[in-house]
Amino acid sequence: MNPNGNTTPLTEARRRISAEKRERALAAIAALEYDGYPVTHTAVARTASVSTWLTYTQGLREHIQAAQHRQATRAITHQPHAPSSAALTADLELAREEIKNLRIERDRLRAAIQRQLGHQLDTLSAHALTTRIDDLTRDNHRLADQIDHATTDNARLHAQVMTLENDLAAARTSLRNMIRSENRTH
Repeated sequence: MNPNGNTTPLTEARRRISAEKRERALAAIAALEYDGYPVTHTAVARTASVSTWLTYTQGLREHIQAAQHRQATRAITHQPHAPSSAALTADLELAREEIKNLRIERDRLRAAIQRQLGHQLDTLSAHALTTRIDDLTRDNHRLADQIDHATTDNARLHAQVMTLENDLAAARTSLRNMIRSENRTH
């Protein structure tokens, strides 16, 4: 309230918006019940484009419970009304509006993330980036040297294996010859 005792325009706007949401919720309860759809808090919230939380507040919760009670006591043979084309058109428009709002929100969040990432990149100083590049270049040279040493060691060990295999083959041949000559003499 302002000093004169009057409510502020913001307070009045909030009251008006709240009243409009409650009216939409009450209309949604009536429409769902008339069309034969189950009256649930979620269905009312979705149909009226209000939060589910609002449907549990005093003044709406009772209407939902009364509609649920009426639906439960109706004869099972009662067939629900087919939704009217106006109701389907309204549902389609609500869905389109919700999709449009979600796309706007997605784009807003994407832009905010891009700004945040850009800000983070801008806050890194050129000196810090240069230092990081130098560190990465040193690491790259060190790893390249390690690869060269490993390649050289691999080639040396491969040659050593070949030499040992040749020596082993020669020793086997020599042993066979020795065994043959020993067998001939006995």
